[in-house]
Amino acid sequence: MNRTGKILIASLLLASYTVGAQDVDKKILNWYNGAKYGMSTDKAYAKLLADKKSETVVVAVIDSGVDIEHEDLKGSIWVNKEEIAGNGIDDDNNGYIDDVNGWSFLGNPDGENINDTQLEVTRLYKKYDDKFKGKSLADISDDEKEEYELYKKCRDEVEGSISSANASIANYTQMQKGFEEAFSAMDKHFGGPYTAKDVKKAKKDPAVGPYAEKVYPLVKAGFTMEMLKGQLQGAFDHFNSQLNSHYNLELNERVIVGDDPSDFSDVNYGSNEVEGPDAFHGTHVAGIIAATRGNGIGSDGVADNVLIMSVRAVPNGDERDKDVALAIRYAVDNGAQIINGSFGKAYSPYQDEVIAAIRYAESKGVLICHAAGNSGMDIALNPNFPSPKYPSMTKEFSNWIEVGASTRYKKYKAPNKKGMGGNNGLAASFSNYNKEMVDVFAPGLEIYATIPDNMYQAIQGTSMASPMVAGVAALLKSYFPKLTMFEIRDIIFESVQVVERETPKPGEKGQVPFSSLSNTGGIVNVYNAVVMAEAKSAGK
Repeated sequence: MNRTGKILIASLLLASYTVGAQDVDKKILNWYNGAKYGMSTDKAYAKLLADKKSETVVVAVIDSGVDIEHEDLKGSIWVNKEEIAGNGIDDDNNGYIDDVNGWSFLGNPDGENINDTQLEVTRLYKKYDDKFKGKSLADISDDEKEEYELYKKCRDEVEGSISSANASIANYTQMQKGFEEAFSAMDKHFGGPYTAKDVKKAKKDPAVGPYAEKVYPLVKAGFTMEMLKGQLQGAFDHFNSQLNSHYNLELNERVIVGDDPSDFSDVNYGSNEVEGPDAFHGTHVAGIIAATRGNGIGSDGVADNVLIMSVRAVPNGDERDKDVALAIRYAVDNGAQIINGSFGKAYSPYQDEVIAAIRYAESKGVLICHAAGNSGMDIALNPNFPSPKYPSMTKEFSNWIEVGASTRYKKYKAPNKKGMGGNNGLAASFSNYNKEMVDVFAPGLEIYATIPDNMYQAIQGTSMASPMVAGVAALLKSYFPKLTMFEIRDIIFESVQVVERETPKPGEKGQVPFSSLSNTGGIVNVYNAVVMAEAKSAGK
């Protein structure tokens, strides 16, 4: 079987392990709150916080939306007490009508919602195409050269991605045809039901051996052709989504909200529909922070006295700088003490506006936790916006925590020849990193948490690591309310579990010290942080 087929089978077998939302491997259930390379959250509650009182903390989740009716989040959803639900009036005069649980910058009052959007690279390509299409460098004035170079870069990236997506669809189509032929040959050969043991024996039959070889790993894992087609459909959907939205130059989803995305003074758009059409990602993030602890269902959130404010600004595609900036301002103005941002993109055309919003949060003492990104790259060389550091900045943000993803594995294990059985090192293989720009690492692999419709699932990403830290910050603010968010940020940094061992460098083969991937060199640790917070708070 070729390499692509092996990779496909490995991913399918992994999918069969992760998609069973209610059945979870006990090894991964709540591991991130445990000891070893978890955050020792449970130890902190049991040994340090059992007799302490806490105050409610509001955490804004800027994301795709949150299922505010989820069984494991009930009681942990922010309610705007100054707003009367459903009366069509802006009761609290904050500029947003009926924003009872938050706000969506991706919808309109008629119930229409943005879901699929372009990537920012596509928007930039389209923006400059009318200006530079068909021109060479000789046609460009000196003051236009920077824009022209950006145009060429974006054009090549978009057109290359379109070509790659079309090629992938063709490859998967051919692959599906090959598996259909193989399963059909097995059906014909056996003339009825067959087992993995039967297929294994058939591998030695010259007439059907190649077909048996192809399907054996799948049959052994319990897959039928219909199940395989269902999984392959996910790949087709992914690449078709790229063609129909991410790299579609003609898409104009912004007509739904009716604003000018380049006009940051135009803020009267959106709706109070904080769940949206696809709240999978945001609900998972919210559950990591605030899922009810100790109720015997799902998983336990990090913080036990927290309210989630849902601010919908992240679609399937790249979020707009305008939506991000306004979402931050909305969260700050409506009482959020912590903001989680599990999103990012490679281009940011309105950086000054986003910086101003972050500075506004900083001036109000609001902490922002942000995912470093999942490209396995150095973010100093490959930006992931919004960023902890912009070229125009002379002073660093004092309210920002950039988070990479760690795992529960102390040592890397290579997969077998079929691509199965391996595991990451301590740093997740997908996590971005940088010694100066990434602050801390937190659990981000095999994270079992809430998804819509009272379900749960284990997924991974720095998107999962960032709310771990937001949850820790909320816990500390809740039990030690005298501490400022700036002090809490310092405590989180100073109390990390420093790990003196090597790990594969994300995105590369070579081993590096885990401590070289972030400026603290460690993994967030709740127990250590509570000890430090208690001492610091006692002096106030």
